[in-house]
Amino acid sequence: MSDESDYYMDDSASDNYYDDDDDEMVDGTQDSDRESSPASEGEASDDDAFGVELSAAALGKVKRKSYEVNFETLSDAAVDRLMNKEAEHVAGIFGLEPSTALLLLRHMAWNKERLIEKYMDNPEAVRKDAGILAAPPLAPTSSSSSAGVRRSARRANSVQPSAPPSTPFMCPVCCDDEPPNTYALACGHAFCSTCWETYLHTKVREEGEFTVRCMDSDCKLLADDAFIARVCSKEDSKRHHELVSRNFVGNSSQYKFCPLPGCSYTISCPSAASKSSLMTIVPTVKCPENHVFCFGCSLDQDHRPLICHVSKLWLKKCQDDSETANWIKSNTKECTKCQSTIEKNGGCNHMTCKKCKNEFCWVCMGPWAEHGNAWYTCNRYEEREGVEARDAQSKSRASLERYLQYYNRWANHEQSARLSLDLYSKTEKKMEEMQTTSNLTWIEVQFARKAVDEVFKCRMTLKWTYAMAFYLAKGNEKELFEDNQRDLEKAVEDLSELLESPIDPDNIPVLRQKMTDKTVYVLKRNEILLDDTAQGYLDGRWKWNADAAILNEAE
Repeated sequence: MSDESDYYMDDSASDNYYDDDDDEMVDGTQDSDRESSPASEGEASDDDAFGVELSAAALGKVKRKSYEVNFETLSDAAVDRLMNKEAEHVAGIFGLEPSTALLLLRHMAWNKERLIEKYMDNPEAVRKDAGILAAPPLAPTSSSSSAGVRRSARRANSVQPSAPPSTPFMCPVCCDDEPPNTYALACGHAFCSTCWETYLHTKVREEGEFTVRCMDSDCKLLADDAFIARVCSKEDSKRHHELVSRNFVGNSSQYKFCPLPGCSYTISCPSAASKSSLMTIVPTVKCPENHVFCFGCSLDQDHRPLICHVSKLWLKKCQDDSETANWIKSNTKECTKCQSTIEKNGGCNHMTCKKCKNEFCWVCMGPWAEHGNAWYTCNRYEEREGVEARDAQSKSRASLERYLQYYNRWANHEQSARLSLDLYSKTEKKMEEMQTTSNLTWIEVQFARKAVDEVFKCRMTLKWTYAMAFYLAKGNEKELFEDNQRDLEKAVEDLSELLESPIDPDNIPVLRQKMTDKTVYVLKRNEILLDDTAQGYLDGRWKWNADAAILNEAE
């Protein structure tokens, strides 16, 4: 990947796209420094595996699917330009220097509109709160140039090491009375270069602070980027710049960093910037390193077709102790007198609470004294206090069984998806075997790898369909959803079985055609399910059960 390239379009977007504001065709290429992402190149090779050649013109007419979102990948340099553009805009409005505007924007968490409003109302108060020197008084036009010289000189004194003082100087921190260099911000509080370097290193590296104030305990003046870059090491300066960039991206709803460790790309997805939009779309994006994640909740996987709010509910249900409590309710009972939890460890229904010595029947929860000589069975029917306990027990057990029904299938597809990745190595060997036993070229045997790719993607889709089905309210819409789910599941299992089957050297052409057909069918079934689900969100067709009923009100 070229370092000069700052912008990358997502693999599902075309070179030309429609601008929502003016409805005219806009060229999606960012000058000459834009290049296609690896994902785009990989998908082109997948098309070749089926013997399909798509021209550039044809690719430009590909319509984005209803379950996809437009997004853009930004490099570090592109993020820098966005920050500088914001600073230049503010600087132009108030006649400030860009470095000062940057400090003000960070102070306001990059909320430009709020900064403009506050600064116009009381600029002195804003500058004071932000740790910036008060603006110099307005000078006559004739002397404006000399005022600029004075400000430049003052800035130079804060960045350049000061000259050896004519009077004795001792660093207030380390008490060195002969420091080789001293530095001071515009406030004039001077410290030796060693103390400044140590202070900046601690703030940036150890504390992760991008806002650094003067070392004087009574001074609130901020150090600008130029001062930090001049004084500290290159590594610390780079780290400080990363912290500033992360602060900018973190305070914007339109940008997000790729959550995968070590990846520095930033994704822009304006269509998923508002919380309300996340009720109707699942903004799955991919960086140039092929890292797939959700722009809405930053989950490091594709959780389509389930929207972010419900996927969070499901993951929390799977991870916290709620199901442990459910197990306790299903496998234990409470003493009818002191409500202590009791687990049955024998066949006798005569229970004696160790805490309060209360005796009751495990089956009907009634007092044991009323059972007469029926020591090991309980065939009594009566409407008493034990009925409520039995009803609660039955509901809890049914709730647990329902949860496990969906969770086991969710976990099974997750495990199958991971095992599908192991198929890659097996498929590589099969592809080599097919080349040696037939006249097929390397490109012509790529159909097997394409099949594995589709199996993995569809396993992930099926995994999240079970989480969605758990929260869907009963009705015709849920039945149609489960029909699509069943069709996709059957198609995926057929293709998986074909991938696992041994290769007959005399039957490779038939195998190729059969596997290609099944792969295309699986791809279409997956698209049908995702498209119908996405359209259902837009139409408001999906209704949620009691576990996610709050979402019905939000819609």
